[in-house]
Amino acid sequence: MAGNHTQIEFILLGITDRPCAQTPLFVFFLLIYVVSLVGNVGIITLVRVSPSLHTPMYFFLTQFAFTDICYSTVISPRMLADLLSEDKTISFTACMMQFFTFAFFAAIECHLLAMMAYDRHVAICQPLLYVTIISSRVCWQLVASSYLFAFLSAIVCTWCVFGGSFCGPNRIDHFFCDEVPVLKLVCSDTHSSEMVIFAFVTINVVGTSMIILLSYISILHTVLRMCSAQSRTRAFHTCTSHLMAVASFFGTKVFMYLQPPSSHRSQDKVASIIYTIITPVINPFIYSLRNKEVRGALIKCRTRFFNHWQRKKVLSSSTCTVHIN
Repeated sequence: MAGNHTQIEFILLGITDRPCAQTPLFVFFLLIYVVSLVGNVGIITLVRVSPSLHTPMYFFLTQFAFTDICYSTVISPRMLADLLSEDKTISFTACMMQFFTFAFFAAIECHLLAMMAYDRHVAICQPLLYVTIISSRVCWQLVASSYLFAFLSAIVCTWCVFGGSFCGPNRIDHFFCDEVPVLKLVCSDTHSSEMVIFAFVTINVVGTSMIILLSYISILHTVLRMCSAQSRTRAFHTCTSHLMAVASFFGTKVFMYLQPPSSHRSQDKVASIIYTIITPVINPFIYSLRNKEVRGALIKCRTRFFNHWQRKKVLSSSTCTVHIN
């Protein structure tokens, strides 16, 4: 490595260089970020307080919501600050840590989506063995293994991106420290680094995609053999939300990271906005609005809260009446 990397500073060019567009974009993305936090925290809270949702499927959903919170928080606050600030510099260490945490949580999301697909596969294809196969211990083991592999992947990819020599331009044409725009600033040969990163992205994205694909092929085969049309509809309905989340997350990931480096264009910023900012905000709505169990638990919690508030109000009124008398 040439030079002292701790002395290097990068400049993030951001989403746009037009001053007139920065304030409206700030308000828009701030609203999205707040809604994302509220929605995902709401999902986690709802699952924790609703006994009917204490199942492996919703355990994975809470992990997914937590990852969405962390995933968007790695990117959004810095992006929002840059939209209102003229100083868009970021230190080498801060840039490296942003990329590491981004890669870490992105890899975890890939594995969690695969786990959720496997959970639906067992629930539909092997319902009598579901409790045995997807036990609480197995759930924690799967999540722990995904965190471990994601950590190793993020370490390797971060070293590949930031381990080269930076001796020239320092302007990153992006709104966060992503692989492609940072590698463009490296003076040394990056071919081997790109190949290693491509291999790990392939393992995380294509590997988990294959698990999801095989799970749903098995689900489709089982569902089509069901005699009852109602059973088929119910089975398909339980998978719809997950498939929508898979499509929104993996679609942009494949577009961004599994294309040749020469193919990257300015449209990549749009794809990055979709999977770093938009996807975390739509996932809570996908899983709440299209899921009868979540909607039912939400209605019960709302009714319970309203009844508790009414009883408190009545008790407060009774106490006031007694004091007056």
